[in-house]
Amino acid sequence: RAALGLVLLLPLLRPANAVEPISLGLAIAGAAASALTGFISYPRLYCYFRECCLQRQDQRAAAALQENLDKKLFGQHLVNKVVVKAVKGFLNNTNAKKPLALSLHGWTGTGKNFVGRIVAESIYKRGLRSKYVHQFVATLHFPHAHSINIYKDQLQSWIRGNVSICPRSLFIFDEMDKMHAGLIDSIKPFLDYYELLDGVSYRQAIFIFLSNAGAEKITEVALDFWRNGRTREDIQLTDIQNALSVSVFNNKNSGFWHSTLIDRNLIDYFVPFLPLEYKHVKMCVRVEIESRGYAVDEDILTRIANEMTYFPREERIYSDKGCKTVDAKLDYYF
Repeated sequence: RAALGLVLLLPLLRPANAVEPISLGLAIAGAAASALTGFISYPRLYCYFRECCLQRQDQRAAAALQENLDKKLFGQHLVNKVVVKAVKGFLNNTNAKKPLALSLHGWTGTGKNFVGRIVAESIYKRGLRSKYVHQFVATLHFPHAHSINIYKDQLQSWIRGNVSICPRSLFIFDEMDKMHAGLIDSIKPFLDYYELLDGVSYRQAIFIFLSNAGAEKITEVALDFWRNGRTREDIQLTDIQNALSVSVFNNKNSGFWHSTLIDRNLIDYFVPFLPLEYKHVKMCVRVEIESRGYAVDEDILTRIANEMTYFPREERIYSDKGCKTVDAKLDYYF
């Protein structure tokens, strides 16, 4: 049966111009393959062998996103709530008026890149390696200020070409705080409320921006809650989002500095990543130890968490690197 299955699939796996004539000895197999053509060409079976645009159904993608954030993201109740609702609602909306645009803000090590990766993996099995997921790093892809016009043309062409191939394309822009001011505005038409642009609809695409800009404002709010005896879980999105968007808009070190994307309200959510506390660092260490297949040694776990530096200087509440260096520190002990 396995051999016959391979025989039946060979015509599908060969390019059309490479298909050889069916010999007399394979005539029966050929007839069987013809009878199964409708079944084999069914999208789900085809996508089992080759990656397809929007590989997971909308509800499955939302469930995978929720599960991964619940298990692997610590101390970010706002992120969990906002990202899941925003992505789930967008995937289930069959008549979206614009692409989904999320802007993730916070100190390094708080989980921004991690969440971007989880969103990618929830929609496409290959995650960041999917041909439908496109990641840009400001210092790598747009390093020279004098080439800004070239970058704008290249970026627009890349987005246009890939959305033409797959409407549910995912674009992730990292290091927005290092992006040349104005460059991100070149994608403004793709994020706006247009039904078609040159015959292409961008309404199913997802754009995620990652930035350290606004981290000071987020920490300021978190500290105020702590000093007033309130828990971080008491913080609501309304306590931060407006102040965060204004802070980012006026930050000259941000790709969103005086950006029309903010001015025109094209960013759907500014998502704040709160600074991580000592207990969250310990959670990160525990998960990393378990992921390496080791038994958790509470002494080592505590020592690693204690080796991290914390701020403000007096209270020492928040890790200044979040969980960023946990992996490297574990290499020392294991």
